[in-house]
Amino acid sequence: MADELDRGAFDRIRAWAREIKRDVIALWLAGRDPRVPWYAKLVAMAVAAYALSPIDLIPDFIPVLGYLDDIIILPLGIILAIKLIPAELMVEFRAEAERLAERPVSRLGAAAIVVFWLAVLAFFLWIFWPKPVR
Repeated sequence: MADELDRGAFDRIRAWAREIKRDVIALWLAGRDPRVPWYAKLVAMAVAAYALSPIDLIPDFIPVLGYLDDIIILPLGIILAIKLIPAELMVEFRAEAERLAERPVSRLGAAAIVVFWLAVLAFFLWIFWPKPVR
């Protein structure tokens, strides 16, 4: 019985996370659409950029507070941005975001990016590695 409750809670959390991911993509799309008012674009792009950025307002390594922005600040920003965007446009952006999420992932593209960054790292190691004095 407890296992079933845990499973249900886990499924709800996963569904919520998928909705947030879809809404972030929809906000990114809204920020680029000319039909959206400028102030809504500004908020939408700021929220999408913050959500997709690897840099947090509060670093995650800080106990408890580190995840505060991910749990509270980001969802509140998403809610604000969605309220500023006309409802009929938001429906359209969400549908487009779901369509984009269904596209296949390019493993070759991911591998190319990894190889590129490894090459950059190797280059900087070669440049800055201490040379033996002769």
